[in-house]
Amino acid sequence: MLPADLTGFSMLDRDSGSFEFQKGPVFCQLLLADEINRSSPKTQSALLESMEERQVSVDGISHPLPNPFFVIATQNPFSLAVTFPLPESQLDRFLMRISICYPDSADERQILAGVDPRSQMGQLKVVLDATELKRLQDIAAQVRTSDVVLDYVQRLIAATRSGGDFVHGISPRGGMALIQCARAWAVVSGRDYVTPDDVQAVVAPVFGHRLTNRASGSQASLEMVQEWIQQVDVLGS
Repeated sequence: MLPADLTGFSMLDRDSGSFEFQKGPVFCQLLLADEINRSSPKTQSALLESMEERQVSVDGISHPLPNPFFVIATQNPFSLAVTFPLPESQLDRFLMRISICYPDSADERQILAGVDPRSQMGQLKVVLDATELKRLQDIAAQVRTSDVVLDYVQRLIAATRSGGDFVHGISPRGGMALIQCARAWAVVSGRDYVTPDDVQAVVAPVFGHRLTNRASGSQASLEMVQEWIQQVDVLGS
């Protein structure tokens, strides 16, 4: 797949003699990028503008994407052949990383004994439309974040940059992502303010893919981040 296959391209209209923009599959509200690290680095980077600016620029013209718009991507293990690790700049644009492990024995037995889930796709029901999702996003944006919580988040960020455990520290974009997720967690918990517990609940999936373990050279595991945050005082010294 080429970058233009994702974002779109300009095609000559023989009748009018002018070029018309043909939208690519990125013009949707939910983009599923399956096995993203099997695509070439150029195709991966084609998502950068759409994920950050919510638009696509072709031939000097910017085309806005639908609102809301977000990307869900899956990755194959880096140990497999023909995989291209995403660069730090692209990883930083993903809000969080969620690891899917093997199911436990009871769940796996239910999967094996049940109907093929792919045959049930047509029976799925809509639980949230775009309008309701946008309303919830607006509510989360209004959740109060006290100076105490902001101080705690800054200490977490500073610790990633100075502790020596990680190759690179968390960027300001990563810090903003942590606040955004903590606010959403507070809304789900039925509150209009953020607590340090909200921050701790989401910090591992938000920071994990943004941190590289200096000792191993691999992305920090969720367990490593959870252990690491225990070293940072909630209220400071």
